[in-house]
Amino acid sequence: MLYLFKVGPVELSDGTGVLPGIVDLLEEGAALGKSVLEATGSDVAAFCDDLIKDLRTYADIYQESVDQKVYKAIKKDTDKNR
Repeated sequence: MLYLFKVGPVELSDGTGVLPGIVDLLEEGAALGKSVLEATGSDVAAFCDDLIKDLRTYADIYQESVDQKVYKAIKKDTDKNR
């Protein structure tokens, strides 16, 4: 779960969507006597990545911020050299 909070979607911490789904999956697996790895598969990171592949993440927000700073720096330099 910590992995998802580091790279996960913005919606993860608001209690909707992905997190309740994971909890339900693990509860259903436990009720059937399955271990966590039996529910998720042996590659937990791949399981998590697949869950969030189409969602906006904090990493996306960070990258957009970096892109904006680079764009502003280039524009400022270009304007200065005109």
